[in-house]
Amino acid sequence: MFVDDHVEIERRFLVDGREEKPWREGSEVLLIEQHYNVGKHLKMRAGALWFDDTKFAALTQSEIEFLAKNTAWTTRLRKRNETYVLTYKSRISNDTAIELEWVVEAAHALALLASGPFPSIEKTRYVLTGSDGMVWEVDEFEGGLAGLILAEVELPSSQTEVVLPPWTGQEITGLASWSNHALAETLTL
Repeated sequence: MFVDDHVEIERRFLVDGREEKPWREGSEVLLIEQHYNVGKHLKMRAGALWFDDTKFAALTQSEIEFLAKNTAWTTRLRKRNETYVLTYKSRISNDTAIELEWVVEAAHALALLASGPFPSIEKTRYVLTGSDGMVWEVDEFEGGLAGLILAEVELPSSQTEVVLPPWTGQEITGLASWSNHALAETLTL
């Protein structure tokens, strides 16, 4: 049983950003840090996720069921501008994943991050609407991944057709080595 609110369907692409960067024009800009494997420090009890004695996130019954049924979660703590979001994500096909998310208080997020280090990435995200009305997110990576640019588009179903902007390159949907988690792990080697 899947709840639509927890299902993410997306396609991902490499982007050649050596010349013009038209996705920057008129886009919403987000500064993002993502820290992975944070779930090893969290415990589920009494209907919530806990870090030590701090209640990190209250859980709904469906979230408790999802977490109990599946042990193959990638966990991430994302700072998006000044907001922290905890994510548990589990892939169910090349383009589809279950994704559970909770906004976390900054003080709690910083306490968890202090228990690290965690594999991490930094990027600037540009959010824009394509010619077909689909929302694209273009990530320009920083630090050890500087120069790498990836784009993704979330879809209502796997069969949804999408108009690819001319700046999209090779599709990397479902290639685990191109996931943000895998990229963060390569920086810790």
